[in-house]
Amino acid sequence: MRRYKISLLLAPVVLASTLLHAAAETNSLVWNPANDRVSADVRGEALWPLLEDIAHQTGWRIFVEPETARNVDVKFSDLPSGDALHKLLGDLNFAFVPQTNGPSQLYIFKTRQENATLRVPAAPVAKAGPQKHVPNQLLLKLKPGADIDAIAKLYGANVIGRDDKLGIYLLEFPDAAAADAALAQLKNNSDVAAVDYNYIFDPLPMPQQIANPPSGPVKLTLNPPTTPNDPCNPVVGLIDTRMQSLGSELDPFILKPISVVGDAATTPAGSTQAQSTGSAVALFSPQQVSGTASTLPTHGTAMAETILRAVSQVAGGSSSVRILPVQVFDSNEQASTWSVALGVQAAVDNGATVLNMSLGGTTDSPILDDVIQQALAHGVVIFAAAGNQPVNTPTYPAALSGVNAVTALGAPGQLASYANYGSFVEMALPGASVVYLGSQAYVVQGTSPATAYATGVAVGTKGINCLTWTQIESAMHQKFPVPQN
Repeated sequence: MRRYKISLLLAPVVLASTLLHAAAETNSLVWNPANDRVSADVRGEALWPLLEDIAHQTGWRIFVEPETARNVDVKFSDLPSGDALHKLLGDLNFAFVPQTNGPSQLYIFKTRQENATLRVPAAPVAKAGPQKHVPNQLLLKLKPGADIDAIAKLYGANVIGRDDKLGIYLLEFPDAAAADAALAQLKNNSDVAAVDYNYIFDPLPMPQQIANPPSGPVKLTLNPPTTPNDPCNPVVGLIDTRMQSLGSELDPFILKPISVVGDAATTPAGSTQAQSTGSAVALFSPQQVSGTASTLPTHGTAMAETILRAVSQVAGGSSSVRILPVQVFDSNEQASTWSVALGVQAAVDNGATVLNMSLGGTTDSPILDDVIQQALAHGVVIFAAAGNQPVNTPTYPAALSGVNAVTALGAPGQLASYANYGSFVEMALPGASVVYLGSQAYVVQGTSPATAYATGVAVGTKGINCLTWTQIESAMHQKFPVPQN
């Protein structure tokens, strides 16, 4: 019997991060951006959660130099923001950069401003609360033979999205109250297989510029498949934002991108007219979707490069793996249950055998579940992000049966301070990835790059020895266990 060696060697990129500690319940911070006044009564609170609170109250984008720590112990009232920052940050350096066309930026550092690369997320208002949804929209799955136009007319809605192949439809109502009333009634309609809100997915972590990257650009050469649809040369459906060029060396790995959000420059999440009907999905050339609207890599660009970095570490200098970008986030960086469901189906219809879903939300959707389960039933392998809150409650679609849920390591054998955990999580990989746009290096952090690493390891291994997906997934669960708290 021939024996195969599973190559799962992944050199993790480890960035030190400040540990998250709970603040005392009596601590308070009131930041009023309207009149530029701040009051605080903070006793022994760690820096990171305090900065999360500031980011939430001000809307600033805050970046911190790795390994920067401080316990804050101050009390003051009605100070200007500059004076307040001096008291809160003590002997730490900071630079405030106001912006006219976007959120202002605050850099906190011990050495130099350019070393402040870790993005501080805004503290969520309610981690355990319900996931946001588009207020006046409902997502339906109909039983065979049902007439969506008649149903929409009956309930006073407009059909603004449809996929007749899947039997799913997006309805828009005059207001949120009308949608809520229709939801209760549609649950009892005999023509409706499932109905739910059109949920909005969690915001994505964005890459940040880094001055002294620990690794150089990815070195990988495409070895074109000799046989069409060769199962040993997988195609990764990257369910994400728009793609930018990865450069002349890596662009050959990128197939012609797909968008299911119509004109992403003008179409808000949840209101697309796109139809996923196989070849009818709008296709765009890489030149059309790359653009120069942002100097930062998009999340999709970062995930594609992270996948290829993992492939190069597993497979060596060449591979036949290809990536099919599927844009489900609009120009406002929002994706909904509707766009993600269309994106999953579009990826499968256009030949994806593996899906990378570095995204998630807190609410389960039976309609998206059905689309994903159909993909799994056709042998498609799915890796999804566990989330960055950190909590042990399920994140979807990662928590669905059959999906590989991936969380993040902050250091070897240690769960990252921001990373979700819990019984639904199956593996943990490095939570930071260095990516390049042109000659500039960036770092992206979260369970998103951890998921992309997992996808890259899986497809890189498949390309080497063509093991079954069951063998590869089983080996990865053992190779990348989730640390126990």
